Amino acid sequence: MKPEGKDSDEYAGLLQRDDGGFILQCDDGMRYCLTLLRTPIDEVEKRVVVTGKLIGGGMLEADG
Repeated sequence: MKPEGKDSDEYAGLLQRDDGGFILQCDDGMRYCLTLLRTPIDEVEKRVVVTGKLIGGGMLEADG
């Protein structure tokens, strides 16, 4: 994984719904709140790979 604010990278884990949006429970144990451009209805509670960048405070901004 790359440091916060750097170019996009891939993060793999379980996509979960949260009261405020969506969480990615990563394979390495980290949890990130996701900033998404679209709603991933069919992928909830499934293993996914998210391409994006860390924007600070445990937030992951997904590309596209």
